[in-house]
Amino acid sequence: MGSQPIIIPWKRYVSILLLIFPTLTSVLAVTHYSIPEEMEEGSVVANLATDLGLDVKTLSKRKMRLDIIANKKYLEVNKETGELYILEKMDREYLCSSKTATTCFLKMEVILENPVRIFNIELEIVDINDNSPNFRRDTIHLDISESTSAGERFSLSNAVDPDIGSNSIKTYYLGESSDFDIEIQTGRDGSKFVDLILKKALDREEQAVHNLILTAVDGGVPARSGTASIIVRVLDTNDNAPTFQKESYTITLPENSPIGSLVVKLNATDSDEGANADVTYSFSLYTSEKTQETFSLNQNNGEIRVKEMINYEDFRIYDMEIIARDKGANSLSGQCKITVLITDMNDNHPDISIKSFQSPIKENVAVDTVIAVVSVSDKDSGENGVVDVHIPDQMPFALKKSSDNYYELIVSEPLDREKVPEYDITFTVTDRGSPPLSDNETITLELLDVNDNVPQFPQSFYTIPVMENNAPGALLSSLSAFDPDLHENQYLVYFIIEKEIANTSMSMLFSINPENGNLYALKTFDYEIEKEFLFHIEARDSGVPPLSSNVTVHIIIMDQNDNTPVIVSPWRAHGSVVDEKIPRSTDKGSLVAKVIAIDTDSVHNSRISYQFLVNTDATLFSLDQYNGEIRTMRMFSYRDARHQRLVVIAKDNGEPALSATVTIKLSTVETALKSYSDMTEVPLEYDIFSDLNLYLVIGLGSVSFLLLITILVTIVLKCQKPKPSKAAPPSRNSVISSERNSTFADSTLVSNDAYWYSMFLAETRKGKLVVRQPVPKGSRYVVSSLPRGTGLTDTSDSAASTLQVRGSFDIEY
Repeated sequence: MGSQPIIIPWKRYVSILLLIFPTLTSVLAVTHYSIPEEMEEGSVVANLATDLGLDVKTLSKRKMRLDIIANKKYLEVNKETGELYILEKMDREYLCSSKTATTCFLKMEVILENPVRIFNIELEIVDINDNSPNFRRDTIHLDISESTSAGERFSLSNAVDPDIGSNSIKTYYLGESSDFDIEIQTGRDGSKFVDLILKKALDREEQAVHNLILTAVDGGVPARSGTASIIVRVLDTNDNAPTFQKESYTITLPENSPIGSLVVKLNATDSDEGANADVTYSFSLYTSEKTQETFSLNQNNGEIRVKEMINYEDFRIYDMEIIARDKGANSLSGQCKITVLITDMNDNHPDISIKSFQSPIKENVAVDTVIAVVSVSDKDSGENGVVDVHIPDQMPFALKKSSDNYYELIVSEPLDREKVPEYDITFTVTDRGSPPLSDNETITLELLDVNDNVPQFPQSFYTIPVMENNAPGALLSSLSAFDPDLHENQYLVYFIIEKEIANTSMSMLFSINPENGNLYALKTFDYEIEKEFLFHIEARDSGVPPLSSNVTVHIIIMDQNDNTPVIVSPWRAHGSVVDEKIPRSTDKGSLVAKVIAIDTDSVHNSRISYQFLVNTDATLFSLDQYNGEIRTMRMFSYRDARHQRLVVIAKDNGEPALSATVTIKLSTVETALKSYSDMTEVPLEYDIFSDLNLYLVIGLGSVSFLLLITILVTIVLKCQKPKPSKAAPPSRNSVISSERNSTFADSTLVSNDAYWYSMFLAETRKGKLVVRQPVPKGSRYVVSSLPRGTGLTDTSDSAASTLQVRGSFDIEY
C-alpha cells in the first residue's frame, strides 16, 4: 500500500439525539470520530465511556458490545477502560474504492443492557499519501515518420494514483530531449493528461530510435512518483540516393583471365531502409557495346566479371559507367566510372629437353664427370622469357652452364651405391615472369656396384662354450658376416685360418661351412685333456679383387661329470675288499684306516665326499665325510664281534653324482704286533728294514734335490712372465701338501686342475716297498714326506711318501 501513514490528530464530533419511543425509553447518541488510514493495530481511537458519560465499572455488567454496520470488524471496545481501539489496519482505498468519494465513513453501534441504550458512532477514515503514481503501461511505443513536421502532438497514456485530493497526481516531467516536449491537460474531475510535442523534424539516418523517460509526480508530502519509458521509432522516407565508395575506379586485369573471373565488386550504399535502401546496378548508355560484351554486371550485387576471353594484343583499355538505383516510390540513383587496364601475362611455360644422358654408371665414377646435358627455352619475351634451371639440394650433383640455354649435369661428390642405389634427379626450369611459370623433367640414374666393402661380422670376438663329450659333427655356432655389396661382391666364403696345436691342425678339430659360416666340431672333446681353443675365421667375398675380414673365435670346453672316482687307498690286491687287523686294545679316536679317492674331473665335479654304506656297528666306527678317515668311537669290548665289515662309498659332486666303493674287513687281535726295535733283533728282518731305509734315504735326497730345482725354475719363470700361447693356455695348477694331526699324512690335494692325482703309498708287502714310476718327459711331480706315526700295520716304522704327478702313472707293489 505504500509507506507507513503518519498519524495526525483527529477531530472528535459528538452529537446527542434523544429519541423517545412509546414502549422503550432509550437514548441514541451519535458520535463522530476522525482518524488517518493505516493506523497500527492496538492504537486507541477514543474513550467511549468518557465521551458517552458511562460508568466504567458497569460496562461489563451491562454487556457492552460494538457492532459495525455492513463491514468487517476493524475496532473493538475495552470493557475495563471503555477505550475504543484499532483491531485491524484500515485502508481507505479499500474501504472506499470510489474515486469520486471525497470522504470515507465507517458506521458502528455501541449497545448496552439494563437499561438498554444504543449509541451511533461514525468514524471518518482520512486519506494519507501511501500510494505512488503508476502508468498503465511501463513502456509506450510511438512510430513517427521522419517527414512529420515540427509541432505535431501525440497523446500518451496517463498515470493513476488511488490517493485523493492533494495526494493524487499533480504534474508530469519529460527527460532531457532536444527533439520532444510535453504538454499537460487537466480534466473536469481534476485528473491530469499529457501530450508529446515534436519540437523539430526527425532524421532516421541520423537517429533511428529515441528513448524518453516520462515521470508522474503526486502532491503529497513527501511527494511520490512513477515513470514510464517512451520508445519513439523514426519511420524512413526515401530521402537518400545510393552512393559509391569512390566516383571512379582504375582496375588492372591480366590478359587471358578465365571467363567468370571477378574484376571488381561494387558496393553502393543507401542510408534509407527497406525498399528505399535496395539498390540495383546497370550499365549506363555511355558504356560501349564492346565493353558490355566483354564484361558482365550482376544487377543485384554489383559484381563485374569476365564474360569473354581477353587478349592484351587486341584491346588494352575498357571504360564503363555504372548506375546504382534504389527501389523507393520515387527512386533515386548514383553513378561511378570504371577503367579496366589489361596487362601482358606470362602465358607461356618454359621448356626443358634432355639432350644426353648416361645411365647406369659405376659408383666409383670420378668427380666432375658429365652425366647429362639439358637445354631450356621459353617463347615469352623480356623477363617472362628469361629462365633459371636447378636440381634439388642435398644431391651429389651440380649443374654447370656450358653455353646459352645449355647445362651439364656433373658429379660433385663421391657416390656410394650402398647408401643410395639410385637417384631420381628432377630438373626444374622457371621463368622470371610475374607470376613465374615452371616446368620439370625427371631422370633416374642407376649406380653399378663396385667391390668396395669388406665383409663385416656382427662381433669382433666370439666366445663359444662347448660341453665335453660332444658328438662329432655337432653344430657349435653360426658365424655369419654381412657384405653390403651386390652379386658376386656380396657372395661370401668362410675359412678357418690354419693353426697347429700340439702338432694338430685346426681343420682336423673344427670345420666351417664355406657358404653360411656354420661352425662344426669334428671330434669329441675331453675337458680333462683340452680346455680351450683360440683361432681365427676369415670371411672373403667373391669380388675382383676379393676383400676379407676375420674374427677371433674362443672355444671353451666345459666339463661334464664323466669320470668315476677311483679309490687309491687303502691298497687292494684283488677286487674291492681290503683285510685289516687291529688290536682290541685300540684307544678311542684311533685311526683305523683312511679312504682316499681321486676324480679326474674339474674342481666342482671332483669334490669327493665319503659315507658308510655298511657299518657292522654304528657305535664303534666313525667316518669323516671330507678326508675319509675311519676312527674308533670307543674302545672294543668283549661283546664286540671279532670281525667287522665296513663298506665306504666315495661320491663326487657332479650331476648326476658318480661313486666308487671299497669294503674293509677288520679283524681284531688280542696282542699287539712286535715293535720295530724287536724286529730289528732278527737278522732277516734287520736286513729287510736296512734295505728299506737305504731306499728311503736315497728317495728323500733325490726328492729334496728335485724340489729345490723346481722352486728355482718357478721363481725364474715368474720373473720372466712369459706370454701365454693362444693355442694352449698356460697351466694353472697348484699343489698344496700339508700335514694333519694324525698318524697318517693327509693326501687331499687342493688344485684347480683335474689332472693331478694324489695317492697315499704306505703299503708294504714282506717289508719291501717297490714303486715303479714311468714319468713322461717334461712332467712335473712333487714328493712330500709323511711324518712317522704309531700305526699298527706292517709299515709302522717305515718312512712313507706321497707322490703327486701330472700325467699317467702306475704303481706296482
